Amino acid sequence: MPRGDKSAYTDKQKRKAGHIAEGYEARGVPDKEAEARAWATVNAQDGGGKKSGSGRKKPEPRA
Repeated sequence: MPRGDKSAYTDKQKRKAGHIAEGYEARGVPDKEAEARAWATVNAQDGGGKKSGSGRKKPEPRA
């Protein structure tokens, strides 16, 4: 997967990044910078791009 490929993100994460970018653009941030900041915010909040589904949970520590 090349850098910048957004295929690993869910539709919800893509929508979230779009809304965040719109907010930055409304405040006068250039388009490319707004998009970069938006994806950085999504990564910080959600832990990066991921698909939901079985087998995605972290294993529970054994006692």
